[in-house]
Amino acid sequence: MAEFKIPTETVTLPSKGAFYSENNPLSKGTVEIKYMTAKEEDILTNQSYIENGTVIDKLLKAVVVTKFDWDELLIGDKNAIMIAARILGYGKDYSFSYGKNKEVVDLSLLKDRIVDEKVFKTGKNEFSFTLPHSGNALTYKLLTHGDERKISSELKGLKRIDKDSSPEGTTRLKYLITSVEGKSDKKDIREFIDKYLLARDARALREEIIKNTPDLDLTFFPRGRETSVTLPIGLEFFWPDSEISS
Repeated sequence: MAEFKIPTETVTLPSKGAFYSENNPLSKGTVEIKYMTAKEEDILTNQSYIENGTVIDKLLKAVVVTKFDWDELLIGDKNAIMIAARILGYGKDYSFSYGKNKEVVDLSLLKDRIVDEKVFKTGKNEFSFTLPHSGNALTYKLLTHGDERKISSELKGLKRIDKDSSPEGTTRLKYLITSVEGKSDKKDIREFIDKYLLARDARALREEIIKNTPDLDLTFFPRGRETSVTLPIGLEFFWPDSEISS
């Protein structure tokens, strides 16, 4: 059988591999991915994947060559892999509509978010923070792909119970916070968030987490605006200038 080569590239992870165990392949701070093929394009039109929201995850797993446990992959690192996969698949220019304008962003110019270097010296995915208003001491972690799957599943379940509910903010915090005043039982953490977490403390915590989360800076400045907004990323991100099967 003839052997055909598919080129690959190395992606540098925003985390630098600092938050993974030594025996985890992700601790090297890089992963190898291949160029997208026509076979991977079939994933993008798989109606089942589209409907259950797994299409992008399926695509990324198909193009990543390095073997690792995806549930342990930090979200910031996953974003870097996603952007790299898009560039290798369809080029660096991402065209999309924003408001009444057509925007074009050069994905190759996206930079890592500025994070305090001391974050990388911890050697583990756990950080301490004292809430500025209540004074409660807690620890938190950076979310992983596995956490995001659980959050999505929990939110879907809550929606089935009450379609008008929108508890995404507090649900995410329940996975981010790992202990409060030394208590690490999940039941205690959930009770604290639901009953005792002040809104101003929640905002301070979110700002602290963003400040310490290695990730790509996925923002851009739309024409005519002086403030940045988040880059819109949907299924069309991976299939530019084409109609997605519906």
